[in-house]
Amino acid sequence: MKNLPTKILIVDDEPDIIEILKYNLNNEGYDVKSAYNGKKAVEKAKKFIPDIILLDVMMPEMDGIEACVELKKISSLSNTRIIFLSARGEDFTQIAAFDAGADDYVTKPVKPKILIKKISSISKRINNNTLSDILDLGEIKIDKESYLITINKEDISLPRKEFELLYLLASKPGKVFSRDEIMHKVWGSQVIVGDRTIDVHIRKLREKIGDQHIKTIKGVGYKFKIDVKKK
Repeated sequence: MKNLPTKILIVDDEPDIIEILKYNLNNEGYDVKSAYNGKKAVEKAKKFIPDIILLDVMMPEMDGIEACVELKKISSLSNTRIIFLSARGEDFTQIAAFDAGADDYVTKPVKPKILIKKISSISKRINNNTLSDILDLGEIKIDKESYLITINKEDISLPRKEFELLYLLASKPGKVFSRDEIMHKVWGSQVIVGDRTIDVHIRKLREKIGDQHIKTIKGVGYKFKIDVKKK
């Protein structure tokens, strides 16, 4: 049976941005609707049940962070992915977005081709009804089942904790993982781990995969970054 088109809700208070995104996404065959503020977005999402929501931060009546929190409370939207699109690139704004439940964060001006690639990747996982054990991050591929890293077609083996730390960070590129979250998800609550242990593992990962992919957010934690090569 053929998959239904992925449903996307665009939420932005700038009509020009909505029109550009709708034009590009409609051309790719997506089912697209829009809203001009957070309050309307919540109302429309309840009826439309989108697969993906593209959400601006700065909007009247209800901003994107507040809207994200409200959207995450709706049980029928439990599988909906939320991608923030915002001109605000400060770390604290991105951290607030991920804390509210965002799956990704893209800074404006938005490059439609790159955004469509992101959406296409998410759409494939939605239609397959599963999250693949293989993370395809361009030059880096991470196979969770075989504990294998491939960088530019060269296989690299990592010790278990280094692999699990890398997989966690790479599972949501752009998200800032706090030290407490890293400790809990990689080492578990039963193991006492100091900040120094995390720092050592990060240093070893940077030595093996390159230091351009893992960014330190001072006083908070770490995030995985994908470099988009310009053609």
